Amino acid sequence: MSASDISRAPLTDRARAAFLRACRLDVETSKPGNVSVASAGHGMTSAQFIASADTAAAGLFTPGASVGARILDAVRRTFDAVGCNTNLGIVLLAAPLCAALERIAPDASADAIDASRWHAATRDVLANLDIDDARLAYRAIALANPGGLGDAPEQTVHAPPTVTLRAAMALAADRDSIARQYENGFADIFGAGLEAAGAVAPSGGHHAMLDAFLAFLAGWPDSHIVRKQGTAVAQSVTRDAALHRANWRTSGRPTTSAELDAWDAGLKARGINPGTSADLAVATLFVALMTNPAS
Repeated sequence: MSASDISRAPLTDRARAAFLRACRLDVETSKPGNVSVASAGHGMTSAQFIASADTAAAGLFTPGASVGARILDAVRRTFDAVGCNTNLGIVLLAAPLCAALERIAPDASADAIDASRWHAATRDVLANLDIDDARLAYRAIALANPGGLGDAPEQTVHAPPTVTLRAAMALAADRDSIARQYENGFADIFGAGLEAAGAVAPSGGHHAMLDAFLAFLAGWPDSHIVRKQGTAVAQSVTRDAALHRANWRTSGRPTTSAELDAWDAGLKARGINPGTSADLAVATLFVALMTNPAS
C-alpha cells in the first residue's frame, strides 16, 4: 500500500499498512550495518524481516489487547515464522503506539493523525502499564533472549516482575534506548526521529528512513552495539555516523552511495549491527506515515 493509499484507508487498516510499510522500508533502505534487500548480514536475510513484520502485525493490532499481550503475541508469532529474534525492539516500540492509536481513533477522521495527540495518548498508555504487562513482556523478552534488560540484577526477566513494565524499563533506560522510550514517553521518536524523517519527506520514504536511522545512530551510542562490542566501539560508530550523515546531506541525500556501501561492508565485516537505531527508525517511520502521509 502506497503512502497515499494509507491516508485514504480506515484507521485500523491505515495503521497496519503504515507499520508494514515502515518495516519494508527498513530492509528496502540500505542502512549501513543493517540487513537489507541489497545486503544480508549477521546470519539473517531481508526475507526473514519481512515475514516477521507480516506475522507480528496480527499480534500488535489485536483490538483492545494490552501492551504486554501485544508484545508477547507478536514475538511468539515471529518465532513461529522465522525461528529467531528479528524484531523484538520494533515490537516493544510498536505495541504502545498501537494501543495509543485506539484511544484517539474516535476523533481521527482526518487524512493524517495529529502527532501531538498520538504522543499524548502514548504517554497515557505508558503511565497505565501494570505488572501484568511486565509479566507478559518479560516472557517475550526471555523468548527473544536479546540481552540488555534481562541482565539487570533487579527485575531480571528470568523471574516474575514486582513492578510495572514502565518501571522495569526505567531500570534499563540508561543502557537501552528502547527502554528509554518507555521512561521518557517516546520523546526521541516524536522528537528527533520525526524531525529527521519529516525533513526529507518530499524525497520519499527511503530518504526518511535513512535520515531517521542516521540521526539516531549519530545522536548517541547504539544500545545493541554497546551490548555486543562495548561502549568504545559504539562511540566510534556514533562519531562515524555523524560524519557520514553530514556528507550524505551535503551530497544531496542519495539513498545509495559508494561511501555508505563501503561503510556498510566494513561494519558487517566486524560484526557490528546498529540494530537499536534501526528499530527506532522503524517506529519513527510508522509514526511519520500516519502523521505525514507524504513520508
